[in-house]
Amino acid sequence: MKIYVNDNLKTIEEGLSLALFLENLEMHDLSGWAVAINEEIVPTEKLSEISLNEDDRIILVQATQGG
Repeated sequence: MKIYVNDNLKTIEEGLSLALFLENLEMHDLSGWAVAINEEIVPTEKLSEISLNEDDRIILVQATQGG
């Protein structure tokens, strides 16, 4: 199954949850990260409830400090 992560095409197995997909990316600590799927922000506590589907678009953004 094909999905997009930050506009990069990825092929994944069907039936994967968003939480498990992020774990496969070795993103175990999501502190300071925002996750959106199909332009909707997903609260961290809801990641395991979302099943990925063909052509889903995931955006991962890490907060940074600056001045």
